[in-house]
Amino acid sequence: MAGRRRGWFGSSGRDEWIEQARAGVVAAFLDMDRRQSAADSAVRAVAEVRPDPALARRWEPVRNRCYAAAGVYLALNDDLEAAERDGTPVPGGAPRAEQVIGQLAEAARAVDEFWNANRARLEDAVAVLGAVPRFAEEVTAEAERVLGAAASSEYAGYRSIRSGVAAVDEALLTLAAATTAGPGRVRAAATALRELTALLSEALTQAPSRRGAAANAIASVTTRIAAVRTRAEGLGSAYSALLREFNAASSADLTNNERESQQAVAAADTALAGARAAAAEHDPETALELTTSARASLAAAEQQVDAVTRRLTLLREVAANPNSKAEAVRFRLRDAQMLAVSRGLVAEWGSVLDAQIDRIDRAAAALTGRHPNYWAYVTELDTIAEFIAGVVDRMRKEPGQRRG
Repeated sequence: MAGRRRGWFGSSGRDEWIEQARAGVVAAFLDMDRRQSAADSAVRAVAEVRPDPALARRWEPVRNRCYAAAGVYLALNDDLEAAERDGTPVPGGAPRAEQVIGQLAEAARAVDEFWNANRARLEDAVAVLGAVPRFAEEVTAEAERVLGAAASSEYAGYRSIRSGVAAVDEALLTLAAATTAGPGRVRAAATALRELTALLSEALTQAPSRRGAAANAIASVTTRIAAVRTRAEGLGSAYSALLREFNAASSADLTNNERESQQAVAAADTALAGARAAAAEHDPETALELTTSARASLAAAEQQVDAVTRRLTLLREVAANPNSKAEAVRFRLRDAQMLAVSRGLVAEWGSVLDAQIDRIDRAAAALTGRHPNYWAYVTELDTIAEFIAGVVDRMRKEPGQRRG
């Protein structure tokens, strides 16, 4: 039968020592455990609010030190209970108790040092997570208010309102489900709900102006279609001039521009008709989307027209003074060669730049016959100029100056 358990207020000196030792180690353990638990919770808060692997790595050895101190405390506590219960001696006696108290105190100090070194980040994360329940309540209340406004709005049938309501409803369900997944998930879900609620609120604010905006857009596109159609009508004559005045290869890539510009204008016409129909059916948002599509088609048509007219203008300018284009590139080349000299990079780039002289000469020499291929000439010179610019950029990035 086990020996009689002695009470905390036993009469023997032995029992008094055990009671004193127990009181000392328990106090030291509870102090350390309180500090360690607070720090551990704060580190977890940081991980949820603003993950910081470096902070977690710094905390790990401190936490392990606390675990080790707790382990020796539990072992001593077991021996103290056995001694009190069975009347057996405590291995190590008072020195052991003092050692355990010291180890617990050292672990507590390590926690304090960690906390003080990272106080701002830890306290901020704890405060943020502490505010999460209230934040979630406020966001939910605002979402419900805006949903109510949407339901009673005369613009509730607008697509932006319908989609906004659906998104907020889904976000509310997500937030409700997140309450069992920890404050970090709740905070993220509440933040997403707040953003979607703001979008729905903005859609409600903008809804009354949609009809006027759609009417203005339709009028604007109508005017622009007429202007682009007029410009497109001149594309054919510009293309014919290209064929008459220049080598056929100079406009080979523009063969389909007239047809494609006409198709783009037709697409704009179709989109505009759809926009007018949508506006008539009190769906200004669809009307605005269709006018946007019409504008994109008109921009494509303009590009097709401009490509032809600009090519004609450019080739006429080059034909009038072919050397001007080549001299401009030679000027860039001389600047690049001077840069190579000034930075001591002739050994690296001198021969590369010198080779561009031959390329320029070959491009100029190719301008032969009744209808020289001026477009090939321009394209080659532009390619050379781009290459020279790349060399200049690389030379400017070279560290320091070297002399060969």
